[in-house]
Amino acid sequence: MVVEIYKEKYRGQIREVVLGATGAEGGTRSHTITVGGETTLPFLHFEGKIPNRPVVAMEVWDIVPEDWPAGLKEYFADVLNDPAAWAKKCVDVYGADLIALYFKSADPEIRDASASECVATLKKVLEAVGVPLIVYGCGNAEKDNLIIGPLAEAAEGENLLLGGAELDNYRSIAAAAMAYKHSLIAQSPIDINIAKQLNILISEMSAGLLGRIVMDPTIAALGYGLEYSYSIMERARLGALNGDKMLAMPMIGNVGHEVWNKKEAAVSASEEPGWGEQAERSMAWEAVTAMALLHSGMDILVMRHPGAVRLIKKSIDDLMKENSYATT
Repeated sequence: MVVEIYKEKYRGQIREVVLGATGAEGGTRSHTITVGGETTLPFLHFEGKIPNRPVVAMEVWDIVPEDWPAGLKEYFADVLNDPAAWAKKCVDVYGADLIALYFKSADPEIRDASASECVATLKKVLEAVGVPLIVYGCGNAEKDNLIIGPLAEAAEGENLLLGGAELDNYRSIAAAAMAYKHSLIAQSPIDINIAKQLNILISEMSAGLLGRIVMDPTIAALGYGLEYSYSIMERARLGALNGDKMLAMPMIGNVGHEVWNKKEAAVSASEEPGWGEQAERSMAWEAVTAMALLHSGMDILVMRHPGAVRLIKKSIDDLMKENSYATT
C-alpha cells in the first residue's frame, strides 16, 4: 500500500527573474542565471515546482576591506588590490555563481571616488568574469544616486542586478534599471508591509519592472534576530504563494555582511578563548545563517567565506534532489 503525504495547494507562483545577458541578448555574459519560479515552500519538491536552484554570490570590494579579519582576508590576499582578479578567483577557485561588486571607495568618508573611477572598475570586472553581476553602491544614499546611473549606463544591456533601492532613493535606481535594461534590488528594513509597498511603488514607475525586482527584506545573523528575519521572509513567501503578486519576487540576502560584523565571527580565540578557534567558528556562523535563510525562501545568498560557500553549495545540491515522501 502506498500512502501519500498531505500536499498543500497554492494558487500563486514566485516570479522568475533572469540575471545577466549573453551576446545574443545584448550583453557579454557567458550565461544567464534565473532565480525564482517556485510554486511551493523551499525544497518541498513533492508539493510543487522548484525550477531554479538558489545561487550563491560572493562579495568583491573595489578597495581593500581593512576591517575584515586576517583569517578571512587570507583567502583573497593575492587579489585584494585588484577587484577584477578578486572576482575571477571567486568564480574560478571558489565556485561563485555570481559576483556582488561593492563600490565602497565612493563613500565620501572613505575615498569619495568619482563615478568615472567606479565605471572603470566595473568594466574591468565585466571583462574578467563571465557570470552575471550584482552591483551595489557605497551605502551613502546621496552618493549612490550619483554613481548608480553612470554604472548602469556603462553596462547597458548586461542586465546587472542594481542595489539597493529603498523608499528614499528607489526612483533613481528604478529609472536607471528602466533606461539601461537592468534588474534591481528592492530593499526594506525587515518589515513585510514596507517590502510590499516598495514593490508597488517601483512597479508604478513601470509595469515592466515587476519581472525585474529581487526583494531584499534585510536579514539578521545567527544570534542577532535570525528568527525574526526568517519569519518575515516566510510570511512574504506564503503571501506570494497564496496569490499576493506584490510579494511574488525572488529574495536576496547579504549573509556575509551581517555575519562578519558580529563579534562571534570576527573575534579571535585569544580574545575569547571559550569560543573556540575563530577560523572554524566564523565559517560555521556564516554557513548556519545561510542554511536557515535557504529554508526561509532565499534565492540569492551573498557570502564571503569560501569554506561556507562550499558547504552551502553542497547543501543546495542535496536539497534540490527530488523527494516524494510516499511510503509503502
